Amino acid sequence: MSIIVSRGRRAAPCSHLLASVSLSLAVAAAWQLPAQAEPAAANADTPLSAVVVSASRFPNDPAFAPVATTVITAEQIRAAGIDNANEALRKLGGIYGRQSSAGPNDFPLDLRGFGTNGDQNMVVLVDGVRISENELSTPLLSSIPIETIERIEIVRGGSSVLYGSGATGGTIQIITRRPQANDGHGTVLAELGNQGQRAGRAAVSRGWDNMSIDASYAKAHTDNWRDNAKSNQENFSTTVQWFASDWRFGLRANIARADFGLPGSLSQAQYQADPRQSVKPLDHGSYDNDTVTAFLERRFGDFDVAAELSHREKISRADYVSSTSTSQANIRMTQFSPRLRHVLQSGPWKNEWIVGTDLSEWNSVTNASYGNSDAAQHGKALYLRDEIEFDHNARLAAGVRREQFTQSSGSGGYNRTSAVNAWDLQASYAPLPLLRAFAKTGQSYRLATPDENGYTALPSGQVLKPQVSHDVELGATLGNDARQLTARWFRHRVRDELYYDPTANGGFGANSNLDPTLHQGVELEGRLRVNDNITLNANYQHIDARFADGTNNGKELALVPRNTLSTRINWKSGQHSADAGVRWVDRQRMGNDFANTCAKMPSFTTIDARYAVRVSAWEFALTGTNLADRTYYSQAYDCSGGAVSGIYPENGRAVKFTARYDF
Repeated sequence: MSIIVSRGRRAAPCSHLLASVSLSLAVAAAWQLPAQAEPAAANADTPLSAVVVSASRFPNDPAFAPVATTVITAEQIRAAGIDNANEALRKLGGIYGRQSSAGPNDFPLDLRGFGTNGDQNMVVLVDGVRISENELSTPLLSSIPIETIERIEIVRGGSSVLYGSGATGGTIQIITRRPQANDGHGTVLAELGNQGQRAGRAAVSRGWDNMSIDASYAKAHTDNWRDNAKSNQENFSTTVQWFASDWRFGLRANIARADFGLPGSLSQAQYQADPRQSVKPLDHGSYDNDTVTAFLERRFGDFDVAAELSHREKISRADYVSSTSTSQANIRMTQFSPRLRHVLQSGPWKNEWIVGTDLSEWNSVTNASYGNSDAAQHGKALYLRDEIEFDHNARLAAGVRREQFTQSSGSGGYNRTSAVNAWDLQASYAPLPLLRAFAKTGQSYRLATPDENGYTALPSGQVLKPQVSHDVELGATLGNDARQLTARWFRHRVRDELYYDPTANGGFGANSNLDPTLHQGVELEGRLRVNDNITLNANYQHIDARFADGTNNGKELALVPRNTLSTRINWKSGQHSADAGVRWVDRQRMGNDFANTCAKMPSFTTIDARYAVRVSAWEFALTGTNLADRTYYSQAYDCSGGAVSGIYPENGRAVKFTARYDF
């Protein structure tokens, strides 16, 4: 399987972005606003929160905090020795992820059993700005500086009313740290390990009365476990913002560079002979990904206004020496998301309504030795949502969304304008102080990406239909921060699911709209603080994903494990701390086994652990992953005639030493 590359025009050089950032810093230094009086609570003078929450796309109002949200804190990330957000979601959030086909650690993630398109059925945002790719590639979570993350919020289930295409599985919010007024701090870190691991990171921030600046830089290299799987990554980000008691404005720049080997897949015989080998030892790829964002929040009495304007430019390159082919794909995307909120308190009830619009433009140009292509997509959406809280223990919310979009391609010979709708209805009730039950139903959707429309079995000029899902979820949360258990039952009835069907196009494969499918299951999340020193966490998911009609009616969908379980224990005492986790993944169907005639790929269990000691401002840690050095794989795309191929082995044991200094 070849790496899927993104498309678009040539990205702006890094120096241009750095010049823009430098100009922003100069403006910041010149624009010193007067300090504000100390804010009062619960009125127009209350300072804007620095927290963006998935529930409403606005800073959190305590009355409307998301129900049954999974929260991963910076402290948990640090205690587990995790150095990128993708790994944090897999280890700490219980989200299933499969081995990346390229060197960087952006494993494709799957919230609710959507197989190879799992990462296309969830929306990932950084401080409210969508980073989910429109070019059928995994969001670049590893490019987010880990030292800047304050916490990660995972909201499972259909969320298209607020977040549009691809939010059937849920949303992931990466919330970054913001410096406090009149405060400053920084971190310097170095890592060294086996498999050629070496990395360095630095982050600094400084706040004044009404202005703050932060910057972070990270550079990492690893040879990885397999041959030709080496990876080099370099990331830089900076934010400057101005704030007062009732408004906040800022500019952010993120610059990411990576180059990596493309080891390719193995047959079963090759895997058994040597799972570390590569039959494509010279294939390689790279990307440049640059994003500039302006954001604004302003309060006018009972009204809040917020908006983000973001522009992303990306170049993705691949050189397949094994097949003497090359490609360079360039992409540009601009997003603008203004919105308005009103909160009204009247006696025992409180009401919040939100109206907003999402405008986006995406275009691409690809130059390849096997043919050039272009594509564009433009979208405009309007959404409304209202939520009421009664007597502090009951909540009811309803929302609707309509999105109009145009997809076009000169090389593909299509130009289509269409529209799609989403809606949801949610309720929660707390019959007891420590028990809250919740339910939601609705309709979510996903639009075919230009890459998917670029390779179908449809007649010329036609495009794939939008995927539509009817969603239902029931659940309850019992306990408090010290002891808590959340249980959910969910069901997604999906029509025209967008999926790469290897059995289509006469067996050559093509992106397709599948016959109706069903994704349903149970999720359990538990947390127990045994004492002041020990904390336990566990996540379990059972998924039944299968065809609900058509030729393969009743057959299981491919690459969806029926059960996954992850558990962690964290211990801290004085200057010493330790963290360990176990992950188990059940068997799953091979990638092209739509008829369920092949044996499933084996289940697997992995163990990771970390020990750290703090000495004054220093912290020294030893971290290990796959400690049992288990040989296993989570991807296999073909089992024709009983012979398995298309295997991407997972990484073997990795150990690293980390030294960190905080100031």
